[in-house]
Amino acid sequence: MTASVFIAGPASWNSIVVLDRLPEPVPHMQFAEESWETLGGTSAGKALSLTALGRPTVLYALTAADESGERVRGALDRAGVGTVWGDGDATERHLNLMTREGGRVSLYLASPSATDGADDAALVSAMREADVIVLDLAAEPLRLLPAAKSTGLPIWVDVHDYDGEADFHRPFLAAADAVFCNADHLDDPVAFLRSRIGAGASLAVCTLGARGAVAIDADGTEHRVAALPADIVDTNGAGDAFLAGVLDARLSGADVRSALTAGARTAAEVLGTRHLHPLLDAVIV
Repeated sequence: MTASVFIAGPASWNSIVVLDRLPEPVPHMQFAEESWETLGGTSAGKALSLTALGRPTVLYALTAADESGERVRGALDRAGVGTVWGDGDATERHLNLMTREGGRVSLYLASPSATDGADDAALVSAMREADVIVLDLAAEPLRLLPAAKSTGLPIWVDVHDYDGEADFHRPFLAAADAVFCNADHLDDPVAFLRSRIGAGASLAVCTLGARGAVAIDADGTEHRVAALPADIVDTNGAGDAFLAGVLDARLSGADVRSALTAGARTAAEVLGTRHLHPLLDAVIV
């Protein structure tokens, strides 16, 4: 039977604004080069890439009964992503200010609170049917951490631009069998990765943007992979696609170096679309 993935975390509706430079912290006016609305959310990005790779995947996310929630649910349904929806007190929404070079400022306009856990029995059942659990940074996945750990399944986490100190990330890191991050706020990414292996993780990976990615495996061996050439339209979702490619390859039996190469390939595929994944090109107009 093909190994499957359960993902818990954000799915959002985003407004993307492309600028010639990111705004300075002073009163001023800028003209947008381009703008559009699209599906967002780190968990939605991972689920889209895994679905495109043919990996059975269930995404659990919160949305509210509002227009943005309807757009989020409709886009993922039309893209063929398996979903379980929780009733949120808000649908997550972002305003992303972008540059052509990949600079980004993400403004969170709304974010759902954690639920009261009324549906946890069904969620734990869905987790147990999977082979790997992915938990992304948000209030609801944080609440679900003990339940995920109780399954005994491997837990993969993505702490994004973690600075090595933020308290919110620590429970995710403590539970993780595989840790992913980017190098934006880490002075020494390799030292951080080695610290996660020392803490019990079996794989730790840091994406380095145009410089590719670096990983430390359970034996302490360092692996590096170059980024693949791509015609960049939008960088949103590249890190999520990279994790999805690595996870899919590892579930198929690939070694770490081959899995990193698969991740680089999956990341390159999403850079050429202004949506989280090319699957959305036909379903969001």
